[in-house]
Amino acid sequence: MIIEAILKINPNAKVSVNADDINQITWLNGTTPISVADIQAQFTAVEFDMAMEDLRTKRNKLLADTDYLALSDNTLSTDMATYRTSLRDITNGLTTVEDVNAVTFPTKPE
Repeated sequence: MIIEAILKINPNAKVSVNADDINQITWLNGTTPISVADIQAQFTAVEFDMAMEDLRTKRNKLLADTDYLALSDNTLSTDMATYRTSLRDITNGLTTVEDVNAVTFPTKPE
C-alpha cells in the first residue's frame, strides 16, 4: 500500500520499500522524497481504490456469467436486463471503503 500511496502523489516516482515499512523507503533515480505524513494521508484513498477494484472484479464476473444471454440471437428477459443494469450501476455513488463493503449484489433471476 505504501508504493500505491506514493504513486498517487507522484505517478512517476521510483522507489523501493523494505519489509513494507514506511520508514524504510529508498528513493531511486532522483525521485524527490515525499514525507511520511503525506504518504500516510493517501492510505484511505488507496484502500478505497483497492476495495473498488475488488468490487468491480466480482461485478465483472457476474456480468460475464450472463453475457451469453445478451447476444443478438437471444431475447433478454426484463428481469435479466434489470439484473445486468443493477450490476453495471453497483459502483455508482460509492465514496468510502465502508460503502463498498456494504454493497449487496442483486440476485440473479432464474
